[in-house]
Amino acid sequence: MPYASSLSTHNDSGIAVAEALGEILDKLGSSPDLALLFVSGAFVAQVEDLALAVNEILRPETLLGSTAISVVSGETEIEEQTAISMFAGNFDGQATPVRLDDDLLNLNLKPGNEQEGGPPHTLILLADPFSFQAEEAISKWRSHFPGLQIIGGLASAGNAPRMNRLVLGDHIFDSGAVGVLLSGSVEVEPLVSQGCRPIGSPLIVTKSDGNLVYELAGQAALARLEEVIAQLTDHERALVASGLHVGRVIDEHRSDFSRGDFLIRAVLGADQKSGVVAVGDVIPVGSTIQFQVRDADSAHEDLHLLASGIEPADGALLFTCNGRGENLFDAPHHDANVLAPLVAGGAVSGMFCAGEIGPVGPHSFLHGFTASAAIFRD
Repeated sequence: MPYASSLSTHNDSGIAVAEALGEILDKLGSSPDLALLFVSGAFVAQVEDLALAVNEILRPETLLGSTAISVVSGETEIEEQTAISMFAGNFDGQATPVRLDDDLLNLNLKPGNEQEGGPPHTLILLADPFSFQAEEAISKWRSHFPGLQIIGGLASAGNAPRMNRLVLGDHIFDSGAVGVLLSGSVEVEPLVSQGCRPIGSPLIVTKSDGNLVYELAGQAALARLEEVIAQLTDHERALVASGLHVGRVIDEHRSDFSRGDFLIRAVLGADQKSGVVAVGDVIPVGSTIQFQVRDADSAHEDLHLLASGIEPADGALLFTCNGRGENLFDAPHHDANVLAPLVAGGAVSGMFCAGEIGPVGPHSFLHGFTASAAIFRD
C-alpha cells in the first residue's frame, strides 16, 4: 500500500513514538516521500524529541507536523488526551517543503517548466493561528496561483502566542507556518464539509457595501430574511436564533447550486431601521447567497452527502474543527468514522484545528466548524 497511518496513546513518549513508528514501518517501510506528525496533550512539550526520532528511524524525505488539542487516526478521534498520530506515504510526484515566517506571505513557486514534477497543484499547510495571517495569505495566493489548492489547518494545542509547535524536517517552530507543495501525477482530491443546511431559496445581492448587504432581489435584506424565517419550522427558528449563517456561491457560472458550492460565513447582525444585514465576509453586488443553519444533524447530513461522492482512495489527511467531535455530535469519532471507510487500510491521520483550510469550488479559503480533507490517490 502506498500510504499508512498509525496511532499511540501510551503515556510514555519514548514508547509512544516507538509504537507509532513501528506500525508505519510494518505497513510501509522506511524512507517515505512524505510523513506527517500530529501531537497532542503532554507530548506537546516533547515535540523536538519526537521529531528527532521520526527523522532518525523513519527517515522521511519530507517531515511536516503540528501540535493539536486532539488528533485523528483511522476511524479514531482521540480528544483532549495525550497521543501521537502519524501519516506517511510514497507517491508519484514531488514533495517540496515550505517555511513561512510570521509576516512573510510569499510562496516561492518556480515556473512550471522549472519546477521538478511540473507546477505544484496542492499545498498542505499547517499554521500557527496567533502569528500567521492565514486568511490574508490564502487570499493572496488565490490571486497569484489560481491553480493551487490549499488544504490544512491551524494548530490548536496552545491558546496563546508561542504555545504551538510546528515541524518541518528537523526544525521546530513556535510561530508562522509550514507546508509541503505537491506536484506530479499524485492526485489530491479535497473534501470540505462546512456543516450547514440551506434554508429558503438562493437570492441575488442587488445592493451591498463591503460586508453590509442592503438589498436581496430588490428588497431590503432584512425583509427578505424575515420572509425566510416566517416559513421555517419552530426547530429551524431555534437554530436561526442560536446562530445564523449565509452561504455565498463561489462559482456563479453553475446553473444550479448544491451545498459544496457555498462559502459559509456568519451573519453578524442586522439593523431594523435600515434593513441592512451584516455578514462576516465581503459580499459583492451580483453574488448569489442563501441563508444557512448549523447543528449536529446538519453537520452529519452534510458530511455524509459530500462523502457519498468520493471514490475509494489510498490515503487521507483530515483537518476538523475543535468545535466538532464530541462537542457537537452525540457520539465520538464522527468525522473519522465517515472518512476512514473510503480509504484503503484506513490510512487516515489528522488533527483538530483552530481553523480549517480547503477549497470551495476552484478557490481555497479559511473556514470554521468545518471538516476539510486531502484525499490521496495514485
